[in-house]
Amino acid sequence: MRAVVAGAGLAGAAAAWRLAAGGDDVVLVEAFTPAHGGGSSHGSARIFRHAYPDAFHAELTVRALERWRELEDAAGVALVRQTGGLDFGAHRDLDGIAASLSALGLEHERLSRDAARERFPHIAFDTDAVWHAGAGVLDADLAVHSMVGLAADAGAEVITGEPVAGVAKRGPEWVVDLGDRQLVADVVVLAVGAWLPELAADLPLPQLPALTVSQQNAFFFERPAELDDWPIFVHKGDLSVYSLPAARDLPAAFKIAEHDGGSRTTASGRDGVVDAAARDRIIRYVTEFLPAVEPQPLAAQTCLYTSTPSENFIIDSVDGLVIASPCSGHGAKFAPLTGSIIADVARGARAPEPFLLASH
Repeated sequence: MRAVVAGAGLAGAAAAWRLAAGGDDVVLVEAFTPAHGGGSSHGSARIFRHAYPDAFHAELTVRALERWRELEDAAGVALVRQTGGLDFGAHRDLDGIAASLSALGLEHERLSRDAARERFPHIAFDTDAVWHAGAGVLDADLAVHSMVGLAADAGAEVITGEPVAGVAKRGPEWVVDLGDRQLVADVVVLAVGAWLPELAADLPLPQLPALTVSQQNAFFFERPAELDDWPIFVHKGDLSVYSLPAARDLPAAFKIAEHDGGSRTTASGRDGVVDAAARDRIIRYVTEFLPAVEPQPLAAQTCLYTSTPSENFIIDSVDGLVIASPCSGHGAKFAPLTGSIIADVARGARAPEPFLLASH
């Protein structure tokens, strides 16, 4: 099978690796560079966690971790570092999370608010918490480059700096227009992240979910010197906030952001400007809930979410055109696994039910 994979972010790089490793003839096309800063797969600090209240996604994280370890072995690099993780807040389903972790036999502990404050005195918990040991930080940038390299080693052609201008069916084949040249393939995988709504508008597809592209804001604060061990946490209170060590991005800092607290945009129309109101909200949050931290950010950045109404992923095929959007702000942790699923769908298999277009 000859396949063109459009997009060398986490999803596209993973799919290209799996397809090429399986013996398929693969061309990976990237409009810019792999893991470029204008997309959704850059940086060294992304959350890995098992803490989902629904059994489907929780079980998927276990399978994903196996694939992360497989990728680490294949690439010879460390990509996931376990720090442990905390979930708390009035709008966080702690009972559901604890039940999912129990069902999977994953190490965890339910902590009262007082017990959580005693163990993690730098966090001003406002509710009970669930601690689970398997959470941590993954290096998205290094993962993308590792998978692109593995795909190339397995025979894939990698094209960078050439955006896809269009995709059209011609007889039994698909033609991918790169502007000054065309690629012909049996199967085309569109893993273009926030560019999907723009590219898909002219394609012969069933009704896509109402994909929302938003520009999100993330902030970096200095980690107190005595707190070498900074766990990831997800806090759903008045704000929905997540935090994690900043890893290679800023080794002495932590990253903190609102989940889906950004502004509507498009991939080609984003301005890349950090929102001042979001900055103020996070400073107030740090002041209230992280009292040991100096509440002035060291740095800030923006990134893009591409979200479905349900926050489920899209991985489905229509007549040899594979739509792959494992995003909605929580897709990074699944990348080596969703890459395998995308590759299987490209070869004619059926994706899990929640990922199918008809289920949205």
